[in-house]
Amino acid sequence: MAEGGKLNSAKNSFDDAVPGRKEQILCQPCSRKDLQTTADVFCSDCDEYQCNECSKVHTVYAFMKNHKLVKSNEVKSKPSSFDMKGMDNCEQHGELLKFFCEDENQLCCSTCAIVDHRKCHSVVEVPKIAEKSRSDDFKLMKKMEEVKSKAEMIVKHIDSSKEQLSTNIKAIFIEIKRMRGDMNKMFDELEVYVTRETDEIQAEVTNTLEKKRSSVEKHKADATKSLDIVDTVSENGTPSQQFIVKQKIKTQANELYRDVDNECQNLQIATVSFKFDKTLKLPPLPISAGVPGKLTLKYTLPEAKTSVAPVNPQFKLTKVTSIGLKQTGDDTREPHYTGLDFLPDGRLVAVDRHNKKCLIYNEKLKKVGSYQLSYKPQSVVAVSEEEVAITCINHYKIDFLRVSKSNEITLNRTCKVKTRYSSICLKDERHFVVGTIDDTRPVRIVSMSGEEKDFSVSFPNKKYSLGDSSCTYIRNTEKMILTDRLEHTVYIYDFKTNTRIVVKDDQIKEPSGVAVGPSDCFLVCSENTNSIVQISQTGRILSSFKLDMKWPRRVCVSKNNSILAVINCCRGEIRLQLFKFTGSE
Repeated sequence: MAEGGKLNSAKNSFDDAVPGRKEQILCQPCSRKDLQTTADVFCSDCDEYQCNECSKVHTVYAFMKNHKLVKSNEVKSKPSSFDMKGMDNCEQHGELLKFFCEDENQLCCSTCAIVDHRKCHSVVEVPKIAEKSRSDDFKLMKKMEEVKSKAEMIVKHIDSSKEQLSTNIKAIFIEIKRMRGDMNKMFDELEVYVTRETDEIQAEVTNTLEKKRSSVEKHKADATKSLDIVDTVSENGTPSQQFIVKQKIKTQANELYRDVDNECQNLQIATVSFKFDKTLKLPPLPISAGVPGKLTLKYTLPEAKTSVAPVNPQFKLTKVTSIGLKQTGDDTREPHYTGLDFLPDGRLVAVDRHNKKCLIYNEKLKKVGSYQLSYKPQSVVAVSEEEVAITCINHYKIDFLRVSKSNEITLNRTCKVKTRYSSICLKDERHFVVGTIDDTRPVRIVSMSGEEKDFSVSFPNKKYSLGDSSCTYIRNTEKMILTDRLEHTVYIYDFKTNTRIVVKDDQIKEPSGVAVGPSDCFLVCSENTNSIVQISQTGRILSSFKLDMKWPRRVCVSKNNSILAVINCCRGEIRLQLFKFTGSE
């Protein structure tokens, strides 16, 4: 709602047509209680008219003691041309959003500030923080522009793919007619056959592409609508309105950016071709007796384009927060975190091998949940929004734990397996990629129900002891990364081509934990150089970031590719740190 709308709604004339009568200004808090009380003062910080009784709240709460009160009849209305359309109202209490809690990064009304945020350290009035936050405008606008640009690119790609599909099919008929010659009868029948098959292929592929196009068009429309709102409030809104609008849209911008970026990562080109047999069966054999060739539909990834995403971008890491881990009252030993992963909502899950625990941290590395295990855990992976899977050292099982939104942890189920596993990551929605302990098959595939199978690739006949290797999987390109700590080596296995890349470099010494990062590069903990090394899928060292901790052991990346977490294994100096990726835009 626009500020002018709030001021005007607080003024109710007895009769606009009767001269000599003065406007009656009503108390806005009383009006929300369906009471008509004449306003005596106006608070510019609360941005509302109040009666003497309601204004006494300024003497009760310390954060309101500096608010400026003036007599209501001395206030002049300053209407705004931007209509907030309810965006400045609290969804829970229906009151105006007047404060911003910097601790929890939330807008709040007076009731929220008093009831829900009274223990927070920094609850700031919107007008004050609005001026400070204006420097973030460019990043928000840039991200929405990028969403819009990528959506337009995907639409063009889909249209081009449909045209290419039609061109391929037409080429088949040209080839059929060229070869017809003395075999007119057979090729007439062949044309009927191919027409039927390609119609089915084209209908299927076109339907898939149209669904993708419709989804991306919606992303584009959402981005355009958000850009229009931001443009309008930037030109016509007050600083408070601008801040509220941008806070509301920021979450949507991140979701749109992630969705469109995922679409860009998975673009494919559908082509169709017909390959003739070397020996043709001549008429009068009917086409049903044997088609003289094979019709094939193929999907391929397009060549990388700089306009879609940078090739092997180099990232910098900026520290967000850091905590030291010490033995607490219920710990038997100093903590030793052997597994980390982010839940989709940004919370961090960790497993403590020494103290047999699963723990939950918020975005400020405040511990908000803990669960006592009966065994020594080794690694953890987020399976869904409220479920994680944990491997253990001495047991042949994988445990599935439920992690509620309120940070309560309970055991969902246990999956029995026949191999001891260390590291674990998701292969797809139904399978894990797991690293083994003392097994000649260093990496295996395990389903969510416990079915185990091997990759169709030959691994060296070598066993890895606990802590000597770790693995991760790049879903978009079907590549698996395996670290060999004692050999100072990183292996990249490509299951599409059945090839292997061996990465050795002076910047990689005792590689341990590994995680997939932005643009499908991967990040490796180099223990003996105290650094995080960024490596491309082709095995090129892109960058190396020196850490202020000894012997980094495990690393993970948030689901939106914005935050990196790392833990070390130096006795007496255990630290858990969060970094944000910078320098990639």
